Amino acid sequence: MNRIDGVFAQLKTAGRTALIPYITAGDPSPSVTVAIMHRLVTAGADILELGVPFSDPMADGPVIQRASERALAQGVGLNDVLAMVAAFRATDRTTPVVLMGYANPIEAMGTESFADRARTAGVDGVLVVDYPPEEAAEFAALLGARSLAPIFLLSPTTPVARIAMVAKIARGYVYYVSLKGVTGAGNIDTAEVARRLAEIRRHIALPVGVGFGIRDAASAKAIAAHADAVVIGSRIIQEIETGTPDAAPERAGAWLAGIRGALDSMQKRAA
Repeated sequence: MNRIDGVFAQLKTAGRTALIPYITAGDPSPSVTVAIMHRLVTAGADILELGVPFSDPMADGPVIQRASERALAQGVGLNDVLAMVAAFRATDRTTPVVLMGYANPIEAMGTESFADRARTAGVDGVLVVDYPPEEAAEFAALLGARSLAPIFLLSPTTPVARIAMVAKIARGYVYYVSLKGVTGAGNIDTAEVARRLAEIRRHIALPVGVGFGIRDAASAKAIAAHADAVVIGSRIIQEIETGTPDAAPERAGAWLAGIRGALDSMQKRAA
């Protein structure tokens, strides 16, 4: 069983919502990325999304754009990201790691080579923003043959036909973008998210995570009432970039622990 499937099965039994933080590999420094990953786990992360730095991150707002720029300025590429995952796996064999990024670095490495190396490093899932499901069946099959989960984005404007297509090839979970726009932008309409999740679940049996625009305990709790997972990225990177690199793991972990506590308190009351 893929580690992602195992985590969601455990959380479903416990009646808990998955907490999935996103960070950009190599930000604020390549030397602290693995430490940040471990600290997020101790703070309550269930799955980690690790961003692959890219020069033209079309889905990302200014916060994550800055993170990519800082990582790229230090020479961080896909090879380095895979090495970071392998280093994390040396002491954490259980927490799922999902790589999130764009097609160009994967195409440059070669899709089959990337799939092989991702499996060897200990990656569990891959979300490529600009691989549309209509053109991703072959890539999804490469990942699936190596027990890696191909993960896809759905948005407020995704038509039913595309949702049905994602249902055929996605594994692990699907990522619902809670608003129109880039990461970190806007305010979430929780009622609209709930309505869209109900529609998605008519076609997709996988867990559904919700991200983009979740910035605090209140918004996380509001989304957790409807989603299987809460995904938070820009707000964590804001914590990372506010001080020295050496202290970044503690800043990120302390902030995430507050979100974990809020989610758990909500679920305890519901129980």
